[in-house]
Amino acid sequence: MSPRSASVNEELRRRSRERLLNATVELVSERGYEATTLGDIADRAGAARGLISYYFPGKRQLLQAAVHRLMHLTLEAGLERDPKTEDGAERMARAIDAILGLAVDRPVLMRQHMAGILQAEGFVQCQEQQRLAELLRDTVERHGSTDVDREYPLLRALLMGAVVAVLLPGAPMPPQSLRAELFRRFGLDWELGDPPAGLPPGGSRAELLSQVPELPAQPRERAK
Repeated sequence: MSPRSASVNEELRRRSRERLLNATVELVSERGYEATTLGDIADRAGAARGLISYYFPGKRQLLQAAVHRLMHLTLEAGLERDPKTEDGAERMARAIDAILGLAVDRPVLMRQHMAGILQAEGFVQCQEQQRLAELLRDTVERHGSTDVDREYPLLRALLMGAVVAVLLPGAPMPPQSLRAELFRRFGLDWELGDPPAGLPPGGSRAELLSQVPELPAQPRERAK
C-alpha cells in the first residue's frame, strides 16, 4: 500500500482539528467550561486525547479557537446569505445581527469565551481569529471607512461590549436596545439586516435608544 500524499495528510489533519473544535462548542454549550474536560472533548470528537495537545496548548486556547471559528462561520453565513448584496450598510447590519445573535443563542458558550479573553492571555492568535478579523475588516471597508485600521478595532470593541452587556449576570441589557444603539452609531436603518419582529416597540426607535447612553455619532459615506 503506497503512503498517503502530503495533501491527503493535510486534509486529515484539518478534519481532525475541526472535529475537536466542533466537539468543544457542543460540550461547553451543554455543560459549561469547568465541567468539560479535554478527555470529554477528545471522546466526543472520536480522537485520541494526545491529539488535542498537538494542536492546542491547553483548554482555554482550544475554547477560544472553537468560538472564533463559530463566530467567523456565523458571520460569513450572515454576510453571504440570500439575497446576496454588496451594499455596505446592509452588510454592516448583517454583521451586527450575527454577533448579537450568538450572544442570545449561545449564552453559556459566549460568556465563557468573553471571560477567557479578559484573562491574562487575551486573544489567542489562531487561524480562526484571523479569519474573523478579516471578515470584520472587510465589513468596515465596504461600509465606507477611509481609515480601516482605526475603525476595525472600534467595531470589534463595540461588538464585544454589546455581547458582554447582553450576558452580564444580574443586569443584562436587551439585545434590541443594543442593536438600536449600534445601528445609530453606524448610521443604519432599523429595517436592514435581520430586524427583530415587532420592534422597535410602538414603532419608535426613540423608546429603545432612551435605554442606552448616547455615543457620539460620526458621519460617514456609504460604500458606492
